[in-house]
Amino acid sequence: MDGRVMPISEARIQVNDWGLVHSDITYDVVPVWEGGFFRLDDYLARFSASRASLRLDIGMEDGAITAALQDMVAASGLRAAYVAMVASRGVPLIPGTRDPRQCGNHFYAWCVPYVHVMRPDLPPESRTAWIAQSVTRIPESSVDPRVKNYHWGDFTAGLFEAKDKGFETVILLDSDGHVTEGPGFNVFAVCGDRLVTSDHGMLEGISRRTVLEMAQEQGLKTEIRPLPLQEFLDADEVFLSTSGGGVAPLTRVNDRVYQNGGIGPVTSELHARYWRWIHDPAYRTEIDYR
Repeated sequence: MDGRVMPISEARIQVNDWGLVHSDITYDVVPVWEGGFFRLDDYLARFSASRASLRLDIGMEDGAITAALQDMVAASGLRAAYVAMVASRGVPLIPGTRDPRQCGNHFYAWCVPYVHVMRPDLPPESRTAWIAQSVTRIPESSVDPRVKNYHWGDFTAGLFEAKDKGFETVILLDSDGHVTEGPGFNVFAVCGDRLVTSDHGMLEGISRRTVLEMAQEQGLKTEIRPLPLQEFLDADEVFLSTSGGGVAPLTRVNDRVYQNGGIGPVTSELHARYWRWIHDPAYRTEIDYR
């Protein structure tokens, strides 16, 4: 923050920062594994597109952001990390203004040990998701999900519902009953030799892109289109894609159990392939810890 690396416990933003009081903010998260960023250029490109969409100008190009992330992770010593880059609208430069152009946009970043959206030590029977009943995904005409954001009111309500029912995570539908996404992940269905994922109502995840590219390499057909709930429940296999763990299998959604409670062959192969890709020098930006 403010151009210097500090312990995360010392990081501060002002209480009247519009990023806090209005959620007028965007961010992105790039994973670090075994001392290298995975697909950093792709995460930077999405972060840049999000800032442009929200008209946030932090006065930094990708090279300066990369240097800041490199310095921060190197100082932390973390070789497996969750690394966030953030652009906030900031504090009004004119007291009392309601004009978003009159705020001091700013950048900050932070890193913590690698975060798994679904812990790798979870047994198959615990890899469960609940389809939220009390809330639907925020309409994309209201909040553009392609701009990574902190508008988690719908996700949080869904998580309470899922946790209260004993499920690990939640998946949200749109108002027409189509599968969209969950908190921190995209959703896929394996239907025979086809891989289906939503085309709307969700973040266009870098891990989602990785899965689609791996599927092509694996010889699977891919379909990016609306995914009705019943088709999702009738699928052969279902899984999540996330920067926090790659390909995360699900064995149960609501009362529907997949693969007799085991992990299906397509999901298993994509999971293994993801971890081969994360070690591939073509996708890595190594960190200098000296």
